Amino acid sequence: MRAEGRRGRTGRAVPAALALLLPVLAACGGGSPARPSAEVAAPDAPAASPAATGSGPADGATGTPARTVTAVTTPADGATVGIGMPVSLRFGRAVADRAAVERAVTVTADPPVPVVGHWFGDQRLDLRPQHYWAPGTRVTVRLAFPGQAGGRPRTLAFRIGRAQLDTADLDAHTLTVRQGATVLRTLPISAGNPEHPTYTGLLVVSEKDPVTRMNSATVGMGDEYDIKDVPHAMRLTASGTFVHGNYWSPRGVFGTANTSHGCIGLADEKGGSADSPAGWFFDHTLVGDVIEVVSQLKGGQVPPQNGLNGWNLTWDQWVAGSALSVR
Repeated sequence: MRAEGRRGRTGRAVPAALALLLPVLAACGGGSPARPSAEVAAPDAPAASPAATGSGPADGATGTPARTVTAVTTPADGATVGIGMPVSLRFGRAVADRAAVERAVTVTADPPVPVVGHWFGDQRLDLRPQHYWAPGTRVTVRLAFPGQAGGRPRTLAFRIGRAQLDTADLDAHTLTVRQGATVLRTLPISAGNPEHPTYTGLLVVSEKDPVTRMNSATVGMGDEYDIKDVPHAMRLTASGTFVHGNYWSPRGVFGTANTSHGCIGLADEKGGSADSPAGWFFDHTLVGDVIEVVSQLKGGQVPPQNGLNGWNLTWDQWVAGSALSVR
């Protein structure tokens, strides 16, 4: 299944939201502002007051706040994440001077490792090292934009957990869970059918929901399905690919056949069972874990901008996407 509608809120990994004032660097026009849990005034629109909107200092002559743009950052401050987690900033509208914005973002790691940014379009900047983070690394992100709301740089920090790399073999219908050199468990799966093949490549878990709704209409598949209580859902792409629990398919398909609309299904019970394969995998997964999806069948590699999946670019390709002269 590759669709996602309204999501449950309990237990969800929520990104940090930072209100940033970029009076010079943001381009005019272009869509609606982001809707994080804290937001600044909408681009090119009058605000009620700086205090009400959190938009920062007002223009001294008119009392109107300078034009602002919201940036939502991932991961959340204080989070423990998997070794594949990038830092991702999504801006509420287009950024004109990408180099100036990228220079204002500093990512430091302990133990130290170089971190480079890559732009996916003009509203998203991701940053990562050349190789996966080392387990136990502490990462600090400092944001020091010109004219930033509040007048001071903002920081967030997160920690890298254990080294877990999973492999979903769509041809063998298995999901193998490894921590370091140790195989914890091999689980039977049912992935995308020939008409709706599952993406291959390196897919990063970007969020976890104990329960979510999946509606085929949200991805242009009409009324094929609308399941309001999909358990143990772990998102892999922005377009709606998940690893999730499945209680509605016959148990015999897991480990033997690919029958879904693109997601990777694990056997589960209605309401979600902690003792099911899906419940076990959910409990052993962090946001930022990497699942390598392999298959000899035609499915297509996941686009790197679809989710947090920039690891599918070579390092040279990644560096080429920086607005700075990084070589």
